[in-house]
Amino acid sequence: LDELLRTHRVRTPKTVIVRRDNLERVDGEIDYPIVLKIPDGSFSRGVFKVNDRTELLDMAGKLFKSSDLLLAQEFLYTEFDWRVGILNKTPLFVCQYFMSKEHWQIYNHEPGQKTGNRAGDFKTFRVEDAPEVVVKTALKAANLIGNGLYGVDLKQTAKGVVVIEVNDNPNIDHGIEDAVLKENLYRTIVEDIVWRLDRKRGK
Repeated sequence: LDELLRTHRVRTPKTVIVRRDNLERVDGEIDYPIVLKIPDGSFSRGVFKVNDRTELLDMAGKLFKSSDLLLAQEFLYTEFDWRVGILNKTPLFVCQYFMSKEHWQIYNHEPGQKTGNRAGDFKTFRVEDAPEVVVKTALKAANLIGNGLYGVDLKQTAKGVVVIEVNDNPNIDHGIEDAVLKENLYRTIVEDIVWRLDRKRGK
């Protein structure tokens, strides 16, 4: 995905695919702190920040027990992430997910956290009220992959809008992603599913 986005000039954090045989060279390509994550992590799970080589080697050793590949990314701190929900190349919703209190992610999975302190706040926008550059960047990224349902995560930095990842199974939670469209959001998704099934059956 990173290579596809970069080829089409969609800005992404500097990313290195990490294997056991190139782990020692990662910090020669990305400066600390480095975000280290498993490819199929979600809701901030399987995502860790390492601040030096000792932490890098230690955390990678733990993660390699469950995954042969890891991703190392440039750390970009922002107060919130953007999420743009896209279906069939059309934006449906836009959310801001704020970082969990005194944490660098929107979810804090560290032991001892109270349930109410785990997730940061959120704000949901009508698509037309969100920054145009954010929506356009998300659309460009998602459209390179296909016409399904995607949740594109982005950060708005001093250097521009950066695509963090494109989720092909995005969460849609009651009261958050559906805060603007409400039932119409689900109706749109169901209608799209029916349309795809009918097309597959040749109707």
